[in-house]
Amino acid sequence: MASILDEYEDSLYRSASVQQSRASVGIPHSGYVNARLEKETPIFNKQRIDFAPPEKINSLVVSSNQLCMSLGKDTLLRIDLGKPDEPNQVELGRKDEAKVYKMFLDHTGSHLLIALNTSECLYLNRSVQKVRALSRWKGHLIESVGWNKFLGSETNTGPILVGTTQGQVYEAEISVSEGSLFSTNPDQYFRQVYTLEEESGPAPVCCLEIERGLEGKFFIIATTRKRLFQFVGKIPEGTEQQGFNSIFAMHADHLPSFREFPANLGFSEIAFYTPKLRSNPRSFAWMMGNGVLYGTLDYSRPDSILSDERVWVYPADIDITVNKPISIVLTQFHFLLLLPDRVKAVCTLNGQVVFQDLFLEKFGLLTRMIKDPTVQQIWIHTEKVVFRYHVQRESRDVWKMYMNMNKFDLAKEYCKDRPECLDIVLAKEAEHCFQNKRYLDSAKCYALTQNYFEEIALKFIEAKQEEALMEFLLKKLSNLKPSEKTQTTLLTTWLTELYLNWLGVLEGDPSQRNLYLDTREKFRTFLSSPKNKDCLFNNRASIYELLASHGDTEHMVYFAVIMQDYERVVAHHCQHDEYDEALNVLSRHRDEKLFYKFSPVLIQHIPKKVVDAWISMGSRLDARNLIPALVNYSQSASTQQINEAIRYMEFCVYQLEETQEAIHNYLLSLYALCRPDSLLSYLEQAGTNPNRIHYDLKYALRLCAEHGHHHACVHIYKVMELYEEAVDLALQVDVDLAKSCADLPEDDEELRKKLWLKIARHVVQEEKDVKKAMACLSSCALLKIEDVLPFFPDFVTIDHFKEAICNSLEDYNKHIEELKREMEEATQSAKRIREDIQEMRNKYGSVEPQEKCAACDFPLLNRPFYLFLCGHMFHYDCLLQAVFPNLPAYKQAKLEDLQKKLAATSQPSKSHHRPKDADTISLGKGQQSREQLKADIDDIVAAECVYCGELMIRSIDKPFIDPQKYEEEMQSWL
Repeated sequence: MASILDEYEDSLYRSASVQQSRASVGIPHSGYVNARLEKETPIFNKQRIDFAPPEKINSLVVSSNQLCMSLGKDTLLRIDLGKPDEPNQVELGRKDEAKVYKMFLDHTGSHLLIALNTSECLYLNRSVQKVRALSRWKGHLIESVGWNKFLGSETNTGPILVGTTQGQVYEAEISVSEGSLFSTNPDQYFRQVYTLEEESGPAPVCCLEIERGLEGKFFIIATTRKRLFQFVGKIPEGTEQQGFNSIFAMHADHLPSFREFPANLGFSEIAFYTPKLRSNPRSFAWMMGNGVLYGTLDYSRPDSILSDERVWVYPADIDITVNKPISIVLTQFHFLLLLPDRVKAVCTLNGQVVFQDLFLEKFGLLTRMIKDPTVQQIWIHTEKVVFRYHVQRESRDVWKMYMNMNKFDLAKEYCKDRPECLDIVLAKEAEHCFQNKRYLDSAKCYALTQNYFEEIALKFIEAKQEEALMEFLLKKLSNLKPSEKTQTTLLTTWLTELYLNWLGVLEGDPSQRNLYLDTREKFRTFLSSPKNKDCLFNNRASIYELLASHGDTEHMVYFAVIMQDYERVVAHHCQHDEYDEALNVLSRHRDEKLFYKFSPVLIQHIPKKVVDAWISMGSRLDARNLIPALVNYSQSASTQQINEAIRYMEFCVYQLEETQEAIHNYLLSLYALCRPDSLLSYLEQAGTNPNRIHYDLKYALRLCAEHGHHHACVHIYKVMELYEEAVDLALQVDVDLAKSCADLPEDDEELRKKLWLKIARHVVQEEKDVKKAMACLSSCALLKIEDVLPFFPDFVTIDHFKEAICNSLEDYNKHIEELKREMEEATQSAKRIREDIQEMRNKYGSVEPQEKCAACDFPLLNRPFYLFLCGHMFHYDCLLQAVFPNLPAYKQAKLEDLQKKLAATSQPSKSHHRPKDADTISLGKGQQSREQLKADIDDIVAAECVYCGELMIRSIDKPFIDPQKYEEEMQSWL
């Protein structure tokens, strides 16, 4: 194991060197570079609004990007933050000394309630310019409003809750009529539903919040200076417009659940965090005398919506008797406290102050802080100035806090897009798990970090946690890139070694049987993993050595199957005498080469099953490659076992129709050895045509002769057309067989006669059977009695073949008469031929003066011509031109010679003074020679009509244009 670790360290030398160089310049051990901006933007980024109010700001509210502020005594300024350059100013129209006490703006930014210090309340809708007094609300100083976020609209608030400074909770509804605005009172009703009390009596209702949970359940949160009440109840579906009276009525006889704290600020304020627009709040923060009560909201709880509550005390520099907080705002991970001269941001995860912003005295004392829940912007104002805070990347450092709290899942969630931070969290989690002896979890985390591999591996080795080390290596292996082949190879080999060690330990302990089975399954999964397949295949020799060194033959076979190394699997089964298993592997994977290699071994032990497997393979196996296995097997096997070899050879010959000579020769040898009857049937079925016979005739003849199969030898002699040898051998077996052989050379009567004479001699001299010899005469028409007589001994009487002699004499007489008749017919035929020749000499034809040559189409009588019986007429020279190219070469030469001789006889004599008699004699001899030459030329040229004779038939496949003159002819037509 140590050597493998050393090798892995060497393979990681370069990457480790890089990490060390980074560490030397202050880069974290993880290998990541903490790339931060020189001046990172703070989470809470303050911006002063460029606005100089003409009068002091009394109150400011904002919601849905709609901002409303009260200026001075009688002015109301409305600003759509989407169009900040178009402010809208509304006059309250009050002539008395009334001042704005508080303002309340609903979640849509449509409904504005203005509470006056004279216990009056005004209403202004976003779509109108005129403020209306709510007459039913008169006499009550409004401290808080709980808006209905589920039924409210731009023209109707739906049922809402209103809290007063006297502790009463009222239910009300405000509606703006469409078409005739303010034609009726906007306040539809105003009725008391409950009174909040503390130990000293009714207390101001500081805050009201309405939330709806599951299955129509409503949660109402109400706070006083020291208490936080919860009202829970269901409103039947379809009756929501009837209000919340039924919920409060449930607590008419007893107090609802509440939380109380002893300290008192003189007021309290609760803030909620809503992650998405129009969704329910997820957390709350209640600012009261003892600190800030923070928790989450769980809508699935039956009686209380508050969950995971904790109290964060105020920072040490806040003294509630001197500089108590004024307002509170809640974000996802922080709550902001407004003090008279500063803002503090406290993390809700650990209660630490993470941000503080001090305001200059020239701006005046801070008055109020509010948050627009729709755009997550925070607003702060004094009497002179308005500020706005943008919350940017609030969760950037949350992972650190969760990590320090050991909430690693949450920490990883908030740094999943920042790998350098994620690596730190994983390393911390891994170390935490290791310290708590959760080694497997630690290994999984370590495998995902960039920490030095060798340090982690040695850490688990020193702790003797091989299972955790295996888990670490497995995870590390799964994270390697395909290009990191060296690391993959080393990890794979190391894991194999660890698995084998662990299996060896567990196998010897019966009490760990279940763990052994689980580990074995994991090891097999590791070996068969597609991701590891290439690496295992390339290093299979090393894996085999490891498996062999541990003596784990079971997994060696399993690994060989995965690697498709079936040769090793079959060899293993054969070495352990598991021949049926070996054959099953061969049959399942149908590898021809493996069949050839292992068949010699398998057929010695399970011949029938092996032959069945061969047959099932069909034509995929080449039977020639199996013959060596069969030969070795048949030489040492019994007749019954040889039958299996014959069965496969017969399958190849008759089913697969193999034509290989080696296969047929081997089948012949098996037949000659064990099945003589089948031998002759096979030979006869193969036929007598040597070109269609697939066995070696000479080999077959020698084989049959060695085993004394004479019938088979006779058949082979017949196929080889060695009829004399066939007859000679057949006479040793059966005369009838010899007779069948003697009739085979049908085209050679002399040979047939010779063969029959052999048979007759054998019958006469060997068997001395005169009757059978006479029967030979009747069987062969070529034999005569005189051919057979020399074979008989001298003492044989004529009585035995008297009849044969008489029959022979009668045949001679008939033959003589037949010859006489044929001679007479020949004489008559010759006579008729002479008459026809004479008649032909006297035959003539007439030619009209206008007749033309059939070849050149010129008048026929202008030159010497030929007239044929078919009616065609040709000039001599035209016929000669047409016939000459088609004559054989020897006739062309002869014709040229005759023409030369004819030309020589037509030349005039050079001597003009020869005697007259000499000239006459010479002329007569020349004339006679000339006529003969002409006759010979006519025999060649005018033997037949060039259009009607064989010449035209033979030239039917010749092209009309000579191929050699085709180009010339084609050019002539252009």
